[in-house]
Amino acid sequence: MDVFAAIADPTRRAVLDLLARGPRNAGGIATEFPRLTQPGVSRHLKVLRQAKLVVVTIRAQQRIYRLNPEGLADLYEWVAKYQAIWPETLDSLGRYLDARAGGVKAKGKKR
Repeated sequence: MDVFAAIADPTRRAVLDLLARGPRNAGGIATEFPRLTQPGVSRHLKVLRQAKLVVVTIRAQQRIYRLNPEGLADLYEWVAKYQAIWPETLDSLGRYLDARAGGVKAKGKKR
């Protein structure tokens, strides 16, 4: 499984966000996703492991998951190609939002 297919799923992205805050055991991850069954969480973790986005350490009866920085390299390299256009794009977005906020304020004052 490649990185992009793995992060295409919003639940797996949420798991990565959770692990960005620190390592967790499988049970701790599962409690953060009450709508998923334990086997469902395990399937998501398996995909993340196969994509090398997380690594697992076995400690007694627990499996501890943590982010794998090396696995994020493909994603980082892909995003880095687009970083050069971000300042221009973000400036444009800022101008647009400022214009919208100005219009909303003006509308609010008329009421």
